[in-house]
Amino acid sequence: MAQGHANSLSLVRFDRNDYSVPTAYAHHEVTVIGGIEDVAITSGTAVIARHPRHWGKEHTTFDPLHYLALLERKPGAIDFARPLESWALPGCFATLRRRLEADLGHPGTREFIKVLRLLENATVPALTKAVESALSIGATGSDAISLILFHHAERPIGLFSLDGHPHLKSFVIEPPDLSAYRTLTQSGAAAS
Repeated sequence: MAQGHANSLSLVRFDRNDYSVPTAYAHHEVTVIGGIEDVAITSGTAVIARHPRHWGKEHTTFDPLHYLALLERKPGAIDFARPLESWALPGCFATLRRRLEADLGHPGTREFIKVLRLLENATVPALTKAVESALSIGATGSDAISLILFHHAERPIGLFSLDGHPHLKSFVIEPPDLSAYRTLTQSGAAAS
């Protein structure tokens, strides 16, 4: 465990290597916990980043998600951002970007980054499925893709069925005998 400082590039140096943190933590003091397999970076009690540990020297490990909030404010840097250089996303993301930029122009790039920011709370396969669904119906905005993503995430309500369970026989409950109640109500009516 070591105390560290996130620099202006949102990188923290640990054991002669640099690891990224979300841009909101640039210029902040952090704690780095180095394990055998990974490096965890904390601020206060929250783990803000986790990376596989690199045992060499002068290596930089980026998590592209850490830089999306900044890129949303500066969308023109998306093609030149070093943290995104080796980020391999499925082909539907490139198709989505082309469509958004063709439809909206420069604001389409910012809209595409908003879609990428959905990865902050979703997995790549889940967002890929949502993007593919959105492209198939022509709903390419980030709000539409967000709705599709969260609709896919909802678990459908399953109906209870005894099919395939013949050992669970149905049981018929006989209706209760209400004659005793009728006797009470009739005797009560006669007394009044």
